[in-house]
Amino acid sequence: MSPLDDRHPSTVSDWDGARRKARLRETRLGHGWQTLRRTRQALLRVAVVLLAGLTVFAQYWEYDVTPERDRLARTEPAVLPIATPAHERDWDTVVVDMVGLGGLNASNTAAALPALSEMGVVWAIKYDNQGIDTKVIAELIVRAAQMSGLKNIVLVGHSMGGVIALEVARHIHLGSDRRLVGVLLDCTPVDLNAVRPESRGAGEDMVRWMGWLPGARESRTLRLAVETYARRDRFVDRGRNGLPGVRLEPLRDVVEEVLREKVFSRDVASNGLIETQFLAIVAGGAINDLRALSHPATGKPRPAIVFIRPRDPDNDRVVDVEYSHQVLIERVGGVDGSLLVVMPRNTGHANPMQQPEAYNQIIDQQILPFIERYQQRVRESVSSASPP
Repeated sequence: MSPLDDRHPSTVSDWDGARRKARLRETRLGHGWQTLRRTRQALLRVAVVLLAGLTVFAQYWEYDVTPERDRLARTEPAVLPIATPAHERDWDTVVVDMVGLGGLNASNTAAALPALSEMGVVWAIKYDNQGIDTKVIAELIVRAAQMSGLKNIVLVGHSMGGVIALEVARHIHLGSDRRLVGVLLDCTPVDLNAVRPESRGAGEDMVRWMGWLPGARESRTLRLAVETYARRDRFVDRGRNGLPGVRLEPLRDVVEEVLREKVFSRDVASNGLIETQFLAIVAGGAINDLRALSHPATGKPRPAIVFIRPRDPDNDRVVDVEYSHQVLIERVGGVDGSLLVVMPRNTGHANPMQQPEAYNQIIDQQILPFIERYQQRVRESVSSASPP
């Protein structure tokens, strides 16, 4: 029997443990360092962490940012045909639809509004997923209208799309040979003050992220995180102790939905496009655009302006429609104004695809007659001003 066998078991265990600890100290990296040992060890740990971080960042850039950046470099704005006019007499007019924040392609929205074809040919705008250049969009519309022999243009903008529509309208009204008949604004925030604080804060947070996080404009990983967090009310509950708890099944459903609709879909706005859309509101150019549209230009009369908003302003949780309503009255209303405000009862924030019946009804019964009366008034005004 070995002499060690006669020793108490705890003594053997302590001895073995002490040997192991001593051996670990002797073989540890930096054991033999005499000068600035702790500083050098701390720097080594920092270097290891940085190396790991750089490795993760390189993977993020190569597999997340770069492929999306390459795809976005190949995108461009487009005018897409939706419907022919309901009446032969309206082949001289085109109605162009523009979608709001987070949207890329207005085709589905325009298709949900067949009443638009009562005014003329219906087109939809597909934005460039890299960003928005309203002058380019205006030139696209004008060029397509010239090639199709369409003399009159009506623009429709939903939510933030109305901000874009107003800027496009200014380019068409002041800088083209086409006549701008009207601009339809659906729950449009005329400036940042019209955006409700919670939505404004979310947009401002997004812009900050875009500013300091490399690759944020293209990152699908970031999009997954942000879109999932925005739906947290579906999978986060408060427990009895007040602490938040996560329900795994709803979380899985939310992640699958975001991946399908917001990350892997090729027909959804990119992070960079959403940033550009929000910044268009921040810039507050809609007021100046309205001012430009309130006067005739190069022999063309000023266009009609229509504002669509819920009758109950609380139904719009994104835009303070009463604020936009008041600004529009000040800018284009009045006794001799060109403004119509339509207030359907059962609509929310710019939701024609959710409430197509209500939208098509107000287009048919209120908006179309108003634009026709306004155009008749313009024609009579021009005739009376012409020399006999």
